[in-house]
Amino acid sequence: MTREAGWRVEVAYAAPSHQEVIELTVRSGATVGQVIRESGLLERFPEIDLARSRVGIFGELASLRDPVHDGDRVEVYRPLLADPKEARRRRAERRAKPGTGRKRD
Repeated sequence: MTREAGWRVEVAYAAPSHQEVIELTVRSGATVGQVIRESGLLERFPEIDLARSRVGIFGELASLRDPVHDGDRVEVYRPLLADPKEARRRRAERRAKPGTGRKRD
C-alpha cells in the first residue's frame, strides 16, 4: 500500500452541547487549515473563525500551516469564556471572606 492513498485523520471540536469528531482521508502533505476546511466543520459551526481560533494536534498548539500526519487528531479550540487568572482571583477573594469559604477541619 502506498501513501498516495491518503492519510486518515480526525478533526475534533467541542461544541457547547457535545463534541464533534469527523474522520476523513486527506492527501499526504495536507496542512491543519486544509484538513479543517475539508472536514466541513466550518459549515456546520459558522461561529468558528479560523483567523481567531486556536488549533492543535493531540492537545499541542499548532499553526494552520503545520502539516498533518497519518493518524493525527486535529483540534479546534473554542475561546475561553473567562480569563483563568481573573477566575482564580475571584475564587480566592470569596474564600477569604468570613462565612463564604468551605469549612476546614
